[in-house]
Amino acid sequence: MAARRTRVTGLSSPAPLTRSQRKLAIGLVLGVSLVAFEITAVATALPTITDELGGDSLYGVALASYTLANLVALVATGELADRFGPRTPYLASIGVFVAGLLVAALAPTMAVVVLGRTLQGLGTGGLGPVAYVLVKRAFPDDRQPIMYAWLSAGWVLPSLIAPLVSGAITQTVGWRWMFAGIIPLAIAVAVFAAGPMRAFEPTPGAVRASRIPVAFFAAAGVGLFVTGLQFAAPVALVAAVVAGASLAIPALRRLLPPGVQLAAIGLPAILAARLLATAAFLGVDSFVPLAADRIHGVGPLAQGFVIIGAALTWTIGQWMVARRPALEPRRVVGAGFAVLALGIALTSSVLSASVPLPLVFVAWMVGGLGMGMLFNPTTVGAMSYADDGNEGERSGQVQLCDALGFSLMGGIGGATVAVSDRTDFPLTGALATNFALAGVLAVVGVFVARRIRVAT
Repeated sequence: MAARRTRVTGLSSPAPLTRSQRKLAIGLVLGVSLVAFEITAVATALPTITDELGGDSLYGVALASYTLANLVALVATGELADRFGPRTPYLASIGVFVAGLLVAALAPTMAVVVLGRTLQGLGTGGLGPVAYVLVKRAFPDDRQPIMYAWLSAGWVLPSLIAPLVSGAITQTVGWRWMFAGIIPLAIAVAVFAAGPMRAFEPTPGAVRASRIPVAFFAAAGVGLFVTGLQFAAPVALVAAVVAGASLAIPALRRLLPPGVQLAAIGLPAILAARLLATAAFLGVDSFVPLAADRIHGVGPLAQGFVIIGAALTWTIGQWMVARRPALEPRRVVGAGFAVLALGIALTSSVLSASVPLPLVFVAWMVGGLGMGMLFNPTTVGAMSYADDGNEGERSGQVQLCDALGFSLMGGIGGATVAVSDRTDFPLTGALATNFALAGVLAVVGVFVARRIRVAT
């Protein structure tokens, strides 16, 4: 019989965790740390990879393909965890992730790197839903906000060291060893984390039609949309964008609860806020290293250093909020969006070669703080709508919005970089466009936050 979470019964302080819960918590945080290390390491090395393989036009595709694969994996793994328990999909996800690392490490062209990134996205996309499912099932209600904060804290150390490690490896032995070096880490995490998951069987629930085929249609549509944005021929661009939207929009409507597109009060507004937040944050975070490379002329080590401060302040923001459960979620999320918008405005200074990169480092720490402030309340708020048996579906929806925001912004941002690569449009103009769009999304998020309500 699966271990079950306990309900809060008026205790003034959280009950201590059992040994099994502590081991599970460590395993889940290690999984998050693995994903964080890989994402941050690749972000640091990607400008060098595109330099060596001549792949500037595929820079955005490499970002978007990863999260499009995430999109499918998030839906599939959430569903499989509800039906069959978390352990099997978790181990399968690690296996696909390792395969993607091998493909990228051996890639002769940028197109093969994109294939490797796609497999990596399929693998890492399965780890998040399993973690959210287990937090909901295994831990008392009063422990869950802190557990979500710990999961985000799993980003801190990897985000601090991964750019340094990746930059050093890229500069000395080459970027291929960066991919290869993550493989033993992935295997070690699988061995440690999967053990405590044996205690958790599937939760009985209503049998629902599989949403995995719909996820493929959604990913194909979004992929066609963002890929079409890269096309130079206007006719091909319009055709691909229209076709992609025609595929993606109906599929996403089936995967997400009604009202997300209008940020309807309650869960739809929470999910809309997550989409906006991810798009805004990653619309800057993904392109600051490129600006540091092309505009400031620094090496891979410095490129990664510019963005690591935001990972630290993200976690600080999460802990500030997680330890104050009485704060009204919609006000905290609104304040987080406002701080994020300020951070984006300040970080846009990276577009000037005369601005020292340490100042950009500090500026983006402001953006990270805002993201941390809004992240935990939206996670807890969305999971408050999860019932026994559909935790995987709900967690998949939360992270689907994260992946969708990243994919769309990666595609749009990559399109501006591609235009710069093949025309006289300056790279500073392309990146300024990306940063401006990210700022607009953050401001919209301030207003969407007013419609957030948590289930009671």
